[in-house]
Amino acid sequence: MKHLAFASIEQLQKLIERKEISSRELVSFFAKRFEQHDERVKSAIEVFDVPSTLRLSQPSGPLSGIPGILKDNIAQRGRQLTCASKILTGFTSPYDATAIERLKKSGAPLLGRANCDEFAMGGSTEYSAYFKTHNPWDLDRIPGGSSGGSIAAVAAGLCPWALGTETGGSVRLPAAFCGIVGLKPTYGLVSRYGVVAYASSFDQIGISTRTVKDNATILSVIAGHDVHDATSRSVMPRDYTRLLDGRLPEHCTIGVLDNMVHIKGMQPAVQERIEAAIKEFEKLGARVKRISIPVLDYCAAVYFVLSRAEAASNLARFDGVRYGLRDRDTQTLEEMYMRTRHEGFGAEVRARMLIGNYVLSAGYSRKFYANAKKVQQLMRVEVERVLKDVDVLLAPTQAAPAYKIGACDNDPLTIDLLDFFTCFANIIGIPGLALPCGFVDNMPVGFQLFGPALSEELLYKVGHAYEQVTPWHTMHPPMFVER
Repeated sequence: MKHLAFASIEQLQKLIERKEISSRELVSFFAKRFEQHDERVKSAIEVFDVPSTLRLSQPSGPLSGIPGILKDNIAQRGRQLTCASKILTGFTSPYDATAIERLKKSGAPLLGRANCDEFAMGGSTEYSAYFKTHNPWDLDRIPGGSSGGSIAAVAAGLCPWALGTETGGSVRLPAAFCGIVGLKPTYGLVSRYGVVAYASSFDQIGISTRTVKDNATILSVIAGHDVHDATSRSVMPRDYTRLLDGRLPEHCTIGVLDNMVHIKGMQPAVQERIEAAIKEFEKLGARVKRISIPVLDYCAAVYFVLSRAEAASNLARFDGVRYGLRDRDTQTLEEMYMRTRHEGFGAEVRARMLIGNYVLSAGYSRKFYANAKKVQQLMRVEVERVLKDVDVLLAPTQAAPAYKIGACDNDPLTIDLLDFFTCFANIIGIPGLALPCGFVDNMPVGFQLFGPALSEELLYKVGHAYEQVTPWHTMHPPMFVER
């Protein structure tokens, strides 16, 4: 059964269909993988005792018997929901997020809760209240964040798929650092009902898998309109794998964002890997058009202001009154609020809320928040204009390989700038697909594809064509490959 750890969802489905393995045996295998290896990776906050409770009459569906893990800011009925924060210690979700409900109906066993940066605020998974998660390719390095636990689990072969969330790149960035595939869907394509909000106008559930087709398989299950989410798009469910034939669309034009590929701070070796990926697309028959969208140079600043403003509003609800942590040694209500929030939130979350309140405050909101909203709209107009002349956009996902854990403890700006290449897709609500494209210093690096709203099928088709002529999706962290 050694070959199961890095098998694709399609391969696992065929093994179950041919009765070469049962759903219970498959879930037990991956539960054992967590038991054997996660002490080193630390991807999971909690692993459920799924094998012993797996029902014989497991629902039949596209993911029947194919287990995955969920980021700890997505609600699962009857399970703890902490967002990797002390302030929600002991809180149990009374309901399932819509995406989880759909996964359960598809037959997917849910293995546990994945570690993340507290309230999804971070790019390294060093800000969890529990522990730091490690990159499976080098345990001394970060996996990226904030969905680092989800991505590291898939990369290490502990499960074939995982859900994370994206506010500024929290699935695509760790996917690049760990050498797997990550999708940020169009805003509103996947319901946010049951996702604990960080920045509501940016947040989306994202998908991490080892292959493009696996990613499309998961999206086919969880996408679609939801009456519980006012921002949900009126989109009917569909099979996102149906166009994956290994070929590019006819007359495919790829717009390379040169002002992101050739930017100060980009490691030359990473730039070389991006250029090599572009050449592969040309070999496949794509027309490559070099373009620049200057306003995107401001995307990190816009994201910094808007995300923190929304975070300050969203996290005001965690006050010790209704659920989670409460300081019980205080004498007044105001003191209880202050001490509960100070003790319950980590330093990074407190800092982001303070900044958010500052940019929304009287005398400063016009200077910061209002201007950021104007630039956001300009970005939307410019990207939509460019996408009329090309099929997809291509850009790096990172400037350098994953850094050593703790290397940026005294350099918060570097951590904030990790989102530079990814956050514009969240700012304007378009989909982004991250793909691996090689190694630098024995660590994975990757690139991203972007398209207009609801162009996931197109992104998958283009990404799948690249994947079929490159070896990167077949390469796995050596220390987790059983021989």
